[in-house]
Amino acid sequence: MRGLGIIILAAGQGKRMRSAVPKVLHPLGGRPLLAHVLDACTGLDPEAVRVVVGHGDERIREAFPAMDPGAWVLQPQQLGTGHAARCAVDALGDFRGDLLILNGDVPLLSCRSLSGMLAAHQSGGHDLTLGVATLPDPSGYGRILRGRGGDITGVVEERDASEAQRAIREINVGLYLAPADFLRAALAALDNRNHQGEYYLPDIAGFAARMEARIGSMTVDDPREFRGVNNREELAWMEKTLQADINRKWMERGVTLKDPDSTYIDAEAVIGEDTVIGPNSHLLGRTVVGAGCRIDGSAYLTDVRLADAVHLRFSVVLDDCDVEEGVSIGPFAHLRPGTVLKRDVHIGNFVEVKNSSVGEGTKASHLSYIGDTDLGRESNIGAGTITCNYDGFAKHRTTIGDRVQVGSDTQLVAPVAVGDDAYIGAGSTITKDVPAGALAVSRTPQQHMEGWVAGFRARKSK
Repeated sequence: MRGLGIIILAAGQGKRMRSAVPKVLHPLGGRPLLAHVLDACTGLDPEAVRVVVGHGDERIREAFPAMDPGAWVLQPQQLGTGHAARCAVDALGDFRGDLLILNGDVPLLSCRSLSGMLAAHQSGGHDLTLGVATLPDPSGYGRILRGRGGDITGVVEERDASEAQRAIREINVGLYLAPADFLRAALAALDNRNHQGEYYLPDIAGFAARMEARIGSMTVDDPREFRGVNNREELAWMEKTLQADINRKWMERGVTLKDPDSTYIDAEAVIGEDTVIGPNSHLLGRTVVGAGCRIDGSAYLTDVRLADAVHLRFSVVLDDCDVEEGVSIGPFAHLRPGTVLKRDVHIGNFVEVKNSSVGEGTKASHLSYIGDTDLGRESNIGAGTITCNYDGFAKHRTTIGDRVQVGSDTQLVAPVAVGDDAYIGAGSTITKDVPAGALAVSRTPQQHMEGWVAGFRARKSK
């Protein structure tokens, strides 16, 4: 069996997207379009991959830092898909295996279909195999031309097709598979005498027919697999289609989605069994949700790790944080990057936590900001508490020990440390370290000015 190389065409500008972002970098399910295509190809275990880039090539390379630098091929001028393929074949040097060519904007293409095409090509001993489909409305696609015996004789692009050819419903889906030596000869024979003045890759089918080569085809049954993204409307359709597939997958795996139509789960997110997710929730990036969790709704999670039995109450935002078992968060809470919540922590209404570790069983129930803090076990943070971590030039840390009681409306001015079992009186501003077991109080003595209100009102009414 011959080795396999893969060529992905991703050099187009995508003018109809009307965007400064290269088309193949537009996100779908939280990942660039091109990433989905690369995933489909990875399952084939290819010996070599070449991605042809042109418009925005530096941005595309930067978006895939783990890719072998040798995998990128620059098409300096966009002279057509045939020219792009020729650039890639030249970059492959003396590669002698089969070459699969596909487009970088077909994100729903499956590895299963590609594997089927490879098997049909190699078992049939073909010189060229094309991916084909039959559509009720073939508008926009190149048509497959066949002779009287049913053999493929060529492919004609719609803009160059005659009226009779446009009536053909069998289309070219943009998948090509051929031995490298045959492909080199076919690409060298291309010309640009067509409506666009470009070198068309589909014209290699006509070359193969003239050479009396063995041409095979494989039918792609699901039209979603070869549908490309050319504008924002198609991208939105693709997002909705992919999201429906993702949601169905997780429901089949034991996750309850109370309203799948308003639940958005990125392709790389993972969810455990018996988790219940309420409406209008977003699980984005590489978010991982454990088993038996409850997400009440209107949650926005990005790159979050939730352990089992976590309860996210209504309307919470979590970003790049770690949450252990049994934690309750919200409603209306915000966890920012670098936050770690240990087991059975409670973070309540309108509490924000940033770059902090909160120990097991600790509670911050309302209206507090905990930033750049190491907070111990079984402590209680009263309403209105603020860790004042920024001095205008640098961030400083606050350390609060185990079993500490922090009274309401307290400010802890970092850097400052509070020892185990300490109490902080309500309304205090703490600027010095508090010893373990001590009571810290910082208050201005209360004063009464008898009759002040009447005089104030009299002055204001004049």
